[in-house]
Amino acid sequence: MAGDTQRTVSRAQQTAERLLEGTGIAINGSNPWDIQVHDERLYGRAFREGSLGLGEAYMDGWWDCERIDEMVTRLLRAGLGDRAESVWVRMLYAFQATFTNLQSRTRAYIVGEKHYDLGNDLFQKMLDETMCYSCAYWKEADTLHDAQLAKLDLIARKLELKPGMKVLDIGCGWGSFAEFAARQYGCHVTGITISKEQAQLARERCQGLPVEIILEDYRELTGTFDRIVSIGMFEHVGHKNYSTYFKTAKRLLAKDGLFLLHTIGTNTSHLGADPWINKYIFPNGILPSVAQLIKPTEHLFVMEDWQNLGPDYDRTLMAWHERFEEAWPSLSDRYNERTYRMFRYYLLICAATFRARSTQLWQVVFSHDRPARYDTTR
Repeated sequence: MAGDTQRTVSRAQQTAERLLEGTGIAINGSNPWDIQVHDERLYGRAFREGSLGLGEAYMDGWWDCERIDEMVTRLLRAGLGDRAESVWVRMLYAFQATFTNLQSRTRAYIVGEKHYDLGNDLFQKMLDETMCYSCAYWKEADTLHDAQLAKLDLIARKLELKPGMKVLDIGCGWGSFAEFAARQYGCHVTGITISKEQAQLARERCQGLPVEIILEDYRELTGTFDRIVSIGMFEHVGHKNYSTYFKTAKRLLAKDGLFLLHTIGTNTSHLGADPWINKYIFPNGILPSVAQLIKPTEHLFVMEDWQNLGPDYDRTLMAWHERFEEAWPSLSDRYNERTYRMFRYYLLICAATFRARSTQLWQVVFSHDRPARYDTTR
């Protein structure tokens, strides 16, 4: 029996090694991107469950890798990303996404409770002082803080903010843009979030400023705003709600207003999400393609500008990872080792998707149909 088991394990490892041919990744090799296997059950688990099994096995301590970001980048560039989902997981998600509104009003708060409400202390240590939890702009910046300030100012300039304007921030997070627009541009900002923890900290940060933070779903909003911004929230909207989302933005935007959408996107149109990310980080999230994003805006908006900042997100995620690692000793008394491995894995595999150019970061500016020319800001 022992010999049979050994042969089975050996065959599984041989299959894995054949799969990795051409990637530059070795099992138990000496390079920082080589995978170090601690439990032979990893192979069967990864083959059966795809990225979900691989990620959970990492959380369970079955394998390690010094540079997970480089390992995953190599896997994606070798075209192995298509094998990340098991057939059954892919079919289940597609079925749910087709016949169920995974991002309905009643389900909208799930991601807040699962991820954003995990703990403000963790995010305060991982992020910079702005508390921006979205891609920074590194064009002329050397530090994470400067890059996030540059991103906030880039968005403000693209929106052509002026003192006294009423600004709506859909998915305001911890209030980074709301505070910036009010303090630096003299705007009156309404920010909405579906996270109780975010709302509480955002109100504290914006105290004394013309900022109102509301715990509310975007579909419940009323009023008229000169400018609308949505930074890193569209990923949670879901394809069944894209039309409703853009119709809501059109209803809320003043006739001569501007609307900036800042979102992660994918290169191809499909209904899917990485199973591990979907389960542990962003439940019910889905990334749009260019076609999926622009189709629902037809007959609603004029697209004034489209910029891709994808490579900047790689650097942003690696900066977050560095801060997270440095801060972990001060967090380990509240969060367990499994949470540490979960966050480390999440930050590094996401950095890899941007490095491999599998995912992008878009800033898109929309208007109604104002006659004035829009001058692109960079």
